[in-house]
Amino acid sequence: MKTNKCLVASAINEIIKLGSNIIDIANISDGYHTFDELYHHRAVLFAVICQQVKAKAWKSKLHHDGTMYDGYFITGINTPEGPATYHYEIDRYWELFDIQELDRAPEWDGHTPNEALKRIGSLSNIFGGKQ
Repeated sequence: MKTNKCLVASAINEIIKLGSNIIDIANISDGYHTFDELYHHRAVLFAVICQQVKAKAWKSKLHHDGTMYDGYFITGINTPEGPATYHYEIDRYWELFDIQELDRAPEWDGHTPNEALKRIGSLSNIFGGKQ
């Protein structure tokens, strides 16, 4: 059954890629939240975490090699298990992240989204809680 779900998800992703000029991806919903709402929640929650451990957090308009996606910036936090980073739209979220600005981001260590989430979870010890 899991394989069928993966195939369906892959097919949907391909349809979205092909129709990205037609489909408003930000407003696709699971019936409860749109993609846009979920990304906004992630941005606000990550900004709050960064604010709580401000000395470990940073943002930059450039990757370590001087490149950047058009209209985006990168923000990260150094955790006990390594850095966790996200990209956000600069016009919408730059000011939300009230943390140190670096000329260039540290070099990416290849972490995956799942590893970033695990690394953020490793901060729970700093806050005195458990994951």
